[in-house]
Amino acid sequence: MKGPRFARHQRKTIVSGILSVVVILVILQLWLLTATMNAYLGGDHSSLLPAAVASVGCLVLNVGLLRYVYGLES
Repeated sequence: MKGPRFARHQRKTIVSGILSVVVILVILQLWLLTATMNAYLGGDHSSLLPAAVASVGCLVLNVGLLRYVYGLES
């Protein structure tokens, strides 16, 4: 099943928006890694599982956005 066809300038706008969201998610993951490592090295082990779940959620979102971008090309 193919999605709707977009003109070149429309695809460029969509990809730019997706890139902005990806950049925000990557910055969030870097902050999450820094905060989790700081807590872990400080002796707080209770934040490891929630941070891992949040990081996997960011990964799933990024993979979904990547698949959407590849779907725009076809």
